[in-house]
Amino acid sequence: MWLFLAFISAALLGFYDVAKKHALKDNAVPQVLLLNTLFSTLLFLPLLISSQIGLGWFEGSQFDFEPQGLHAHILIAIKSIIVLSSWLFGYFGIKHLPLTIVGPINATRPVIVLIGALLIFGERLNGLQWIGVLLALVSLFLLSRAGKREGINFAHNRWIFCVATAAILGAASGLYDRYIMQELEPLFVQSWYNLYQLGMMATAVIVITLLQPNRTKFHWSWAIPMISILLSAADMAYFRALAEQDAMISVVSMIRRSSVVVSFACGALMLHERNLRAKAIDLLLILIGMIFLYFGSR
Repeated sequence: MWLFLAFISAALLGFYDVAKKHALKDNAVPQVLLLNTLFSTLLFLPLLISSQIGLGWFEGSQFDFEPQGLHAHILIAIKSIIVLSSWLFGYFGIKHLPLTIVGPINATRPVIVLIGALLIFGERLNGLQWIGVLLALVSLFLLSRAGKREGINFAHNRWIFCVATAAILGAASGLYDRYIMQELEPLFVQSWYNLYQLGMMATAVIVITLLQPNRTKFHWSWAIPMISILLSAADMAYFRALAEQDAMISVVSMIRRSSVVVSFACGALMLHERNLRAKAIDLLLILIGMIFLYFGSR
């Protein structure tokens, strides 16, 4: 079941990247991110209120969870800081770069997660899983090189730095998730970390507005609430997958990064991005790698 949930999460993440690209076009990044955290919090607020006050609205259902103590909230606050930092860097990067470049860079996260899973959690991959991982890594390396044909200097481009930093922080978050999901309920984590992020982001926007009042102006887009809806659904499937005892974070993380296939297709069909033929071959390798991962994990 955790494999199926991982693939569902990957598809939703692909559309989430497309929604971000549309929402951030000529728009202010901090305000868009603030609204993202606001809408995500509102989606889970009924669950949080019911649980915290004991109203029992969702009692006995899969949306019910128990209140936790200070230690649990500290763990979630740490996760909120890591995720929000990753989002800030990622939002600035995706605003200024093509989706067909951002996707492959984000897809390098499983490399870091794989190393961490092997060293920290003692996970071991079988032969089919290793084939899948290696195919995916080779394809992602080749795909990222295609960016040079679009005049993007990876060594000196600050937006590339932003996306790379977001990928590293995202990988750290994935490893941290594997740790906390063994002792905390998925919906408890998701509900509270959205609320904590809202408070952090609201504070950041106030400070930024006071210090730099003439930044890029904000304008409304219906893609903004779609960011929250798609991400919340993707995270729900992701947390449920990690909560299963036999779930492997190295495999789940790799599958989640196959979202690059969805974002690539939308970048080609909807945004008319360039150099698609060379990138399509590398994407095929990613798909083959996902197939090996799937059958190696059954």
